[in-house]
Order: sequence, then C-alpha cells, then structure tokens
Amino acid sequence: MIEVTKLNGVKVLLNPHLFEIVEETPDTVITLTTGKKIIVKESRQEIKNLVILYRKGIFAE
Repeated sequence: MIEVTKLNGVKVLLNPHLFEIVEETPDTVITLTTGKKIIVKESRQEIKNLVILYRKGIFAE
C-alpha cells in the first residue's frame, strides 16, 4: 500500500495494483480499476515514485 494525501488533508492508503490511470488536471487524479476517482495532493511523479518504491519493496522480500 502507498500513502497519499487527499485534498482535505486526510492521509489514506491505496493499493497501487488497482491504479488504472494517474493524471494531473492540474490536480492529481487517481482512477482505480473499480472506476472510483481519488484526488490527491501528491504530483503524478511523486505517485510514480511511490509505486516504484512499493514494488521494489515487494520484490526485495
């Protein structure tokens, strides 16, 4: 799971395996495979880096 911050300041954990699209419009919108959209404070690049670190952590175990 990766931790992101919603626009209201609430931190949530998301499963990056459910990410379908991450876009900046200019807010960062994460669309899940379920169709749900979550707007977060982190940039698209930050989300990308978090997912990379998450996946590296999985394969390191």
